[in-house]
Amino acid sequence: MQDACLTTLREIDRDRYLACLLSPPEKQPALAALYAFSAELARVRELVKEPLPGEIRLQYWRDLLSGETRGDTQANPLAVGLLKAIQQYHLPRQPLLDMIDARVGDLYDDPIGSKTALEGYAGETASALIQMASLVLDGEAAAACADIAGHAGVAQAIAGLLLLMPQHRARGQLYIPNEILAATGLDRQSFLDGQDEARLHGAIEAFAGMGMDHLAKAQSKGRVPASLLSAYLPVSLARPVLLAAQRNSGAVLAGRLRPAQWRRQLTMLKANFLRKF
Repeated sequence: MQDACLTTLREIDRDRYLACLLSPPEKQPALAALYAFSAELARVRELVKEPLPGEIRLQYWRDLLSGETRGDTQANPLAVGLLKAIQQYHLPRQPLLDMIDARVGDLYDDPIGSKTALEGYAGETASALIQMASLVLDGEAAAACADIAGHAGVAQAIAGLLLLMPQHRARGQLYIPNEILAATGLDRQSFLDGQDEARLHGAIEAFAGMGMDHLAKAQSKGRVPASLLSAYLPVSLARPVLLAAQRNSGAVLAGRLRPAQWRRQLTMLKANFLRKF
């Protein structure tokens, strides 16, 4: 079970794979299952050509968590690992169901809407994953760090959306909130058209700034307990991306923002050594 979930994680999310390996060994099976589940949801859009097959894939996980799965669940090691983690650590199922629902929007090209909507999306995906991992690592400490997880997840989500912006624009997706577009004199279509480079760069820089604001809020809430640190290690990758986007928005559009994998791993190892994200 552990090997299957870790193998899946290594293939589709190297950053959280490393975070998992830097966790206590007895916690790794549950963390690997949670992280692999999240990664599977996140990549559904990449695996389908139309929304309906994607909806069906997401419905499988919704049925699993609701106890309505048809067929042999044992045939899916990730499903077995996820259910075992939920049972072993008494994890709430509703945040996982909300995570699935949030990913439905990824299957379509509707704009994200307001800042509040973007924060809600990030909260139900990245923030929820941090909090669920924290519950596995140290349930008592996790409850006291919910605000940190909330802001850290938004910062992490924005960094991820900046990295994926070229792919999103190519298929007509837009995750920059309406308030930022309006402030820079853009709307959805003008951003996607990309004719006004100055305004386009301004919107990207403001979006990255929103991520930096949430990262600062997370860090202002105090230090994350050592017992929870591995849940926050992937967040350490957000700052370099956000800062790079603010300095060079052209790199965002050209898809040159992502640091090499060895640099990402070094950043996480450094965060683990310094005991802060």
